Amino acid sequence: MDSKSYINNAIKTEAIDFTSMDERLSSNGTKRLLHAGIGLSTEAGEFLDALKKHIFYGKDLDRVNLAEELGDLFWYMAIVADELGFNFESVMDKNIAKLKARYGEKFSEEKAESRDLEREREILDTQSFKS
Repeated sequence: MDSKSYINNAIKTEAIDFTSMDERLSSNGTKRLLHAGIGLSTEAGEFLDALKKHIFYGKDLDRVNLAEELGDLFWYMAIVADELGFNFESVMDKNIAKLKARYGEKFSEEKAESRDLEREREILDTQSFKS
């Protein structure tokens, strides 16, 4: 499935009706973005909890649960992408371009500490996140 199809299918399952919420917070999709941001944090916590159980409590690594949590993270990211009019491919492309500007072909602590934040922002500003 491509990301556009994923986003279109994911948003069909969104249950909250934002049209009746406070005008100030719902303008520009703020409440929808807040809902997605809280959801991303919650699902990331559930992902970490599965790792905690494995690392600290000796439980088997529950790969099925980790995949489920990853899917839930994708779902919330689809809401963000839809609200902002972004597509995953553009976001991924910009992220790689930014990382290449930061590290070249390989991570180093020296490069991480001496980042050119203006250059990174320029990369993000000059390319569209939209399809």
